[in-house]
Amino acid sequence: MAEKSTTPPIHTIVNLDFYLGEVEKTQTKPIRPPIAKKIRVGLDLGTSSIVLVVLTEDGVPLGLARREASVVKDGLVVDFSGARAISQKLREELEKRLEVKLPQAALAVPPGTGERDKATHGYVGQAAGLEPTGIFDEPLAANLLLGLKDGALADLGGGTTGVAVFRSGKMVLSFDEPTGGYHMSLVIAGNLKIPLERAEAFKLDPKNRPEVAPMIAPVLSKMGQILAQGLKKQNVPSVFLVGGSAMAPGAAQIIAKETGLEVKAAPRSDLITPVGIALACEPFCPQLL
Repeated sequence: MAEKSTTPPIHTIVNLDFYLGEVEKTQTKPIRPPIAKKIRVGLDLGTSSIVLVVLTEDGVPLGLARREASVVKDGLVVDFSGARAISQKLREELEKRLEVKLPQAALAVPPGTGERDKATHGYVGQAAGLEPTGIFDEPLAANLLLGLKDGALADLGGGTTGVAVFRSGKMVLSFDEPTGGYHMSLVIAGNLKIPLERAEAFKLDPKNRPEVAPMIAPVLSKMGQILAQGLKKQNVPSVFLVGGSAMAPGAAQIIAKETGLEVKAAPRSDLITPVGIALACEPFCPQLL
């Protein structure tokens, strides 16, 4: 589905880190929507977590809810029942805390996702009580927040590396490869000889970053090689990193080395795509519960 012309120019904000910090605050301190304002809702079905974001029509953060999940692999829903149940719980949680009904949401998928798999994301939303207003490519949704005019955007997710090239603000190329944070956890599990669940927790613990960095460097190199190959003839000036795996130690430096390009990592990169998905949602009037 095409992007909506009603998307606000949120990328004009001066301090992206501050703005995303305000989004994060609403996970514990949600803000009830003003009745006079329309709202937007975004549902992000990720490999390692599911995130639901609620914003006002003009992008003011209202609510954030997320849960760890293993219901998506390489961008594809592999546990429909689990995805529906978690998404429904997040919707019910935010409805209760915001005191409004949330009947619809935008969703997103990795670039190159087939129509059948894209439809499955929509069916998850429907089954969870969130009628899809649109299903977008993840980099396109992320760029609604970033406003990248010329260059490449790489979404380093839990299961895939999705890349989009923008010229004059328009996406002219996108591709996706199955390498992401899940593969980092596999490498850590193998190195430490621990279960995958413990490896994921070990990876995310800040105090383990010095030990994690050398173990995941080969995975980050692979991501960099994916970008280098895909961008070889694109003549882009820089690459902007988003996604949870962009927060991995050494990510920007290793990818810069592999691509030979200037690489910048977005602040709070794990929230860029979920917020962008919410911005892509067609705004609607909230209804009190």
